[in-house]
Amino acid sequence: MPRRERLPDTASVASPGEDGRLHAPSAERNTGPILSLIRHHGPAAGNVLELASGTGQHAAAFAAALPGLDWQPTEIDPTRRASIDAWAANAQAPKLRPAIALDATAPGWGAAHPGQDMILTVNLLHLISTPEARILIAEAAQALAPDGRLIVYGPFLRAGETTSEGDASFDASLRAQDPEIGYKDDFDVIDWMHEAGLILVDVVEMPANNLGIVARRPA
Repeated sequence: MPRRERLPDTASVASPGEDGRLHAPSAERNTGPILSLIRHHGPAAGNVLELASGTGQHAAAFAAALPGLDWQPTEIDPTRRASIDAWAANAQAPKLRPAIALDATAPGWGAAHPGQDMILTVNLLHLISTPEARILIAEAAQALAPDGRLIVYGPFLRAGETTSEGDASFDASLRAQDPEIGYKDDFDVIDWMHEAGLILVDVVEMPANNLGIVARRPA
């Protein structure tokens, strides 16, 4: 996924491990809560497209825990694609596919990846611009199958405000590095989903002041 070349170190921390696997502590911490969110709102079977799969920790864990899903990780960074495949090689997840290159902020990808029963993106919207986020949501809406779910997880502004000093500091550091990025407002994201033809299903409070925003394509 297209992250800016220079971001604060806290934006996407990953350290190298064995067999080419990158390890992000944040991914380890939030795997359980996100898995619970998917189990509650995602399909039991079908095709899943994960946007900006990062290190691959989530893809490996979710595909192993949800064996009915054909899990397609994506990542624009080749180093991270290699990490995703390394995690997959060590996972008991036969339906976890090799990572593919996909720029989810580029127009047109939705038509190239139709029929998705779920699309997931974790900790991405605050690292891209508002126009890029709107493209991502619009393209995801096109890629979803009827009644398919879009699940967006991450930190958000709540009615224009951050919810903690830590979030305010992190958001400010992102905007200082690149004025076009930073936390998106939860109401704005829901509006973009509606504009893309999606129906809001739920907004779920998650650990560490994050949200899971779930929408679906009409059946």
